[in-house]
Amino acid sequence: MRHLFGKFLKFGIVGVANTLIYYFTYAALTYAGLYYLLSSIIAFAVSMTNAFYWNNKHVFYENRESRSAVGSAFRMVVSYAFSGLVIGTALLYALVDVFGISEYAAPFFGLCVTVPLNFMLNRFWVFR
Repeated sequence: MRHLFGKFLKFGIVGVANTLIYYFTYAALTYAGLYYLLSSIIAFAVSMTNAFYWNNKHVFYENRESRSAVGSAFRMVVSYAFSGLVIGTALLYALVDVFGISEYAAPFFGLCVTVPLNFMLNRFWVFR
């Protein structure tokens, strides 16, 4: 259990940095006039690339030599597409267009769902 907590802590540190990259990319694109959902998708792609590098190198590094980097990258794209793109974008849309929350504040609420989901998918499927 302690080992899993350590992984979650490292994942959290990478996640905070990744969240900042996502949010500042998203906010800059939205501020520049890009539709907020398109800004989110672009920011998602940038942050996913960053997340793969750091999670592969520093968080889920066990068996890195024996597992396929291409296979891990593919599984990460699938898991992030599900949790970040599908779930995250649906939450963002609902929060902004249904509940009227600012498009600058709404992404933070979605993180409460997508971060734990991403950790579980990364730990037990992407970097297994």
